[in-house]
Amino acid sequence: MTGILILDKPQGFTSFDLVAKVRRICSEKKCGHSGTLDPMATGVMTVLLGGATKFCDLLPDHGKAYSAVFRPGTVTDTLDITGRIISEKEVHITKEEIENILGCFRGEITQIPPMYSAVSVNGRRLYDLARQGIEVERPERRVTVSRLEITESFDNKEFGLYVECSSGTYIRTLISDIGEKLGCGAVMTSLRRVKANGFTIEQATSLEELEKMSGDDISPLLIPVDRACEAYPAVTVSGAQAVRFSNGGPLSKERLNNCKVNGLYRVYSPDGVFLGIGEVTDAPDMAVKKVFIAK
Repeated sequence: MTGILILDKPQGFTSFDLVAKVRRICSEKKCGHSGTLDPMATGVMTVLLGGATKFCDLLPDHGKAYSAVFRPGTVTDTLDITGRIISEKEVHITKEEIENILGCFRGEITQIPPMYSAVSVNGRRLYDLARQGIEVERPERRVTVSRLEITESFDNKEFGLYVECSSGTYIRTLISDIGEKLGCGAVMTSLRRVKANGFTIEQATSLEELEKMSGDDISPLLIPVDRACEAYPAVTVSGAQAVRFSNGGPLSKERLNNCKVNGLYRVYSPDGVFLGIGEVTDAPDMAVKKVFIAK
């Protein structure tokens, strides 16, 4: 079974938990995911099955979108509501006051990953260190927030937030930084990913729906690898070139049509069979990035 499954991750599951569930339901040993979600978060999880797992690092990065809720005045050690409360006070912040400072967080910004995260520092996961009460310096990272809006106010106590951002953006950290700018701190109380890898929450299947299909043919739910990689241009090769590519051999650029621009390409046989992803650089040949094997 090979393809990509878009799931709506339920709350309380780690990304690893979800993959383990899918592996059991689909009876497929090869199973992975693209982009983790915290246990408290819900929403789009891109799960890859069978031969699709090899293409996890090649899925186009279309950025991500989130719907979150946060509470000004509360600060926790995890930056979300599941953590230990460090400080808590009643504040009177309006939607307009928050909107006035959001401009500081749009565009390219700097973030420091939270201690409770899967980032590795000197070979150790930050969350492992955090659980031992150890805090270490974390390198800053540049991320891009392309859209940031307050969507609603819940009696001026909690606020809805919509974010479109680059991969690697921590919404918990963004909310914490907004709270710091407001001068009162803030904590994330809910998070839902509504878009990732070019797929939206409307395309997602719930875990409950998938479990009901256990033992049935789920192929109608699977997205082919080449469709998920449609952001890359397509090139059709000759029969001899198809054999060479499938065996891991590079292809001469001079014999390929429409491969003048450097980058990744979807490679197809003369009869339209997807062969894999090739890469064009300044070198004379297209290199094989990944060969697709449908099993």
